[in-house]
Amino acid sequence: MVDTHAHPPQGFIQKYVFSQDHKIIALQYLITAWIFLLIGFVFIMVMRWSLAFPGTPIPWIGRFLPADLAPNGVISGQFYNSLCAMHGTIMVFLGVVPLGVGAFGNYLLPLQIGAPDMAFPRLNMLSYWVYLAGGLLMLGSFILPGGAAQSGWTSYPPLAIINPGQTVWLFGMVLLITSSLLGAINFIVTTLNLRAPGMHLMRMPIFVWSELVAAFLLLLAFPPLEGAAIMQLMDRIAHTSFYVPKDLVVLGMMHKASGGGQPLLWQHLFWFLAHPEVYVLLLPPMGIVAEIIANNTRKPLHGYGTIVASMLSIGAMSFIVWAHHMFVSGMSATLSNFFLVTTMIISVPSVAILTCLIFSLMGGSIRFTTPMLFALAFLPMFGIGGLTGLPLGLTVTDIYLHDTYYVIGHFHYVVVTGSIIALMGGTYHWFPKWFGRRMNDALGRFHFWGTLICMNCVFFPMFILGLAGQNRRYYDPTAHLHDLPTQPLHVLSSVAAWLLFLVQLPFIYNFFHSIWRGEKSEENPWKATTLEWACPSPPPHGNFTETPLVWRGPYEYSPEGLKTDWLPQNADPRSLEAA
Repeated sequence: MVDTHAHPPQGFIQKYVFSQDHKIIALQYLITAWIFLLIGFVFIMVMRWSLAFPGTPIPWIGRFLPADLAPNGVISGQFYNSLCAMHGTIMVFLGVVPLGVGAFGNYLLPLQIGAPDMAFPRLNMLSYWVYLAGGLLMLGSFILPGGAAQSGWTSYPPLAIINPGQTVWLFGMVLLITSSLLGAINFIVTTLNLRAPGMHLMRMPIFVWSELVAAFLLLLAFPPLEGAAIMQLMDRIAHTSFYVPKDLVVLGMMHKASGGGQPLLWQHLFWFLAHPEVYVLLLPPMGIVAEIIANNTRKPLHGYGTIVASMLSIGAMSFIVWAHHMFVSGMSATLSNFFLVTTMIISVPSVAILTCLIFSLMGGSIRFTTPMLFALAFLPMFGIGGLTGLPLGLTVTDIYLHDTYYVIGHFHYVVVTGSIIALMGGTYHWFPKWFGRRMNDALGRFHFWGTLICMNCVFFPMFILGLAGQNRRYYDPTAHLHDLPTQPLHVLSSVAAWLLFLVQLPFIYNFFHSIWRGEKSEENPWKATTLEWACPSPPPHGNFTETPLVWRGPYEYSPEGLKTDWLPQNADPRSLEAA
């Protein structure tokens, strides 16, 4: 056996910049993804000013914006479209997915299965740098001629073929997709081949299962989008016509690449990725919540096998529901009915997971720690996001709601009050493992309550706006007289968004201050049973001083006949019998 625990000394560049240690790479993902999320948040705050007070100069920063983007400090329609496209792209592809998979998955998956590192360390390093290059390229498009993308984060043709800024967006997407594919291969091989002795598949923590399913989704769903992005790139720069329809007229002139292309082909290829992508956004946060709930109820998870089977079912079925995003595209009634039925069916395993997590609370000796507060908030918030999605999966209701703010409210309840809430809880929970110190609990609780209240004030009014018939994607909602009665709700959402930003400042301070000045933590402060807590905090290069042996499942809390209320996976039963 190769000695995985003896490592030669490394210089600063090799150790911290071009590292091959999965933990350093994960922290690079963590910091970078949080920064991208903050940038995406700033974009939406600027957009919210235009929605709340259209035609009014932006205070303080408006005079510093270029005149072509914001003449006299007033956001132009083009600038709003760029902010909208880049906000969606950043939050999904540069923020939540890299945070849940690249950061949490990279750090915790090898530790939780008892592996010394990822299967392909160099590939792991490359995946981060390709991701960073794609993100910087997209952000840099704001200062290039033509500006940033203006065709939404979905990049629908033919608008995306003729709009400026989309070329750089497509190059960036190719890099981001390549990064995700490299990471997915690494996760799958690591999980299937580097598990510690005794770590059978049904002994793996739920978080590992969530990352494994997400990796398969990335591996199978991203290649079609990468091919689709390259074809759209060819339509723009080589004047092919994969998506350019026949006789396309732009500003009174026949488009030079007008051929026999199909704009709907892009939608099929995009949503074939983008709906599995929704579960890539959700599954790792679900795994995080499961770990936190099991640890803080001091009892085994209810229905471990049911949760695993549900995650596998979600992964399999996520590939046959994509066209429920396209009910208004004119597809046949027979095809619409097929996707309607599969959409209703895929909601069953999601409800099963949520039910198991709720039942896990029953009879538990709950510790209301800061991570547990975030995990508990995830349950009703994700429930609201799921329930409000059902009308969008039914053809008869989606036709009326599809292009309204109702969709925005639904998606943000799933991704923001669902996924990001869970990722915040995971940050507090595993911070002692990452840095050997603890975050300030008082600041954490203030951050939790402020975030929960403000998020609901931002997104819940969107359901009312959508039901009232207000269209999304308009930078001036007052342009339509029928939207004027609901305009105060835009003001409420905007004020709440700005307050939400202020509430994140204590979190940012708490995070970075605690890295160096936080209270020092013991190696297993939560008295958790999974393997990541069986090594030092923070773990050394190679993770474990010796290869751990796994004797039992991941959630042996409150076992009978023991004085303690937790039994680690690697605790030798022979020593327990002797004791």
